[in-house]
Amino acid sequence: MLKFYYNTLSPNVRRVWLTLLEKKLTFETVLVKLDGDQFEPEFLEINPFHHIPVLEDNGLRLVESLAIMDYLEAKYPTPALLPTSPEALAKVRMVQLLTANELFSPVVQLICQKQDSPQFKLAKRKLDRVLKFLSELLGNSPYFASEQLTLGDIVAGAAISLLPKLEINLTDYPNMDQWFKRLMQREPWQKTDMSAEDFEEFKRRIKVLVKLRARELIGGNKTK
Repeated sequence: MLKFYYNTLSPNVRRVWLTLLEKKLTFETVLVKLDGDQFEPEFLEINPFHHIPVLEDNGLRLVESLAIMDYLEAKYPTPALLPTSPEALAKVRMVQLLTANELFSPVVQLICQKQDSPQFKLAKRKLDRVLKFLSELLGNSPYFASEQLTLGDIVAGAAISLLPKLEINLTDYPNMDQWFKRLMQREPWQKTDMSAEDFEEFKRRIKVLVKLRARELIGGNKTK
């Protein structure tokens, strides 16, 4: 049986969780508490980078959410979550990478910066640019590059689901707003939606991680 190491606080975990549920797969869950479990020797043997999600399947160990999603799509192709045409496939991949590389960064800034700060305003402008691009890419299609749900929708939706919790309204992007409502009508999305309590803990942890990384950068610069 598939073994899924997870925690509800992680958007990257939710990507895989949604893929498992949308494919109606049977899997065992292993909760990794992020207050230290990820640094325990037993878990470091599974993933020396102390990250989740991790998926195990009959001795195969997979880390990195996008790789896990590709594996699940290849091994369990029904229902299909990737289109077959080169153009549509490229659009789905573009949505995934834009979400990872361009969308999540301003979300972190919105969490960490004060609303009247230049950094906050810059993050909102960047977020607007990303959402406008995604809106154009979505067009009149119900899902990204397909009439059916794709892995692109899962990656983008898991990240964009954080925006309403940050009081970012999608109504300025009407097709994206309808797309997001369409996602949230699906049972797996309702089941995996982050609670208000979990979201507050998620924000707290993001702030701590940002501070730690800033200190590491300062420390690294001092040793040069």
